[in-house]
Amino acid sequence: MVLYRDRILLVRRGGQPSSGKWSLPGGLVELGETMEHAIRRELLEECALAIDVAGVAGTLDRIVQDEAGRIRYHYVLIDFLAYAESDAVTAGSDAAEARWAHPDEMEQLDVTDGLVDMVRRALALSKERNR
Repeated sequence: MVLYRDRILLVRRGGQPSSGKWSLPGGLVELGETMEHAIRRELLEECALAIDVAGVAGTLDRIVQDEAGRIRYHYVLIDFLAYAESDAVTAGSDAAEARWAHPDEMEQLDVTDGLVDMVRRALALSKERNR
C-alpha cells in the first residue's frame, strides 16, 4: 500500500482477475528480482510513481474459482507499506485508472476481496512506524 499524506493509492484493474475493481497497485516478481525491486518497478510502470518502501504490511492467499468451482487463479500476495514522493500519478497499461483515496472511502468503492483488511493492517503499521 502506497501512502501520500493521509491518502492511499488505488488502481482500477484493467484486466482479469477482478477487472473494474479498485485494488492496490502491484504485479509479478520477475526472475532474479527482489520483492522490493519488483514493487518499485511495478509502481513506476503502473502509476509513474517513485516510492520509499517501508516494509511488509501483510500476506494473503487469493484463490479465484470459476463458475464450476474449479480453481482459476491462486495468488500469494505480499503487500508492502510504501510512501510516495509526490501525489502525481498516471495510470499505466495494467490499470484503467489510478487515484488517491482517503481510508474512509474504501468501503464505498467496489474493491477487491481483502483490500479493506489489508489497508487497515498497513495503516496500523504506518502509525506504529511513525511513533
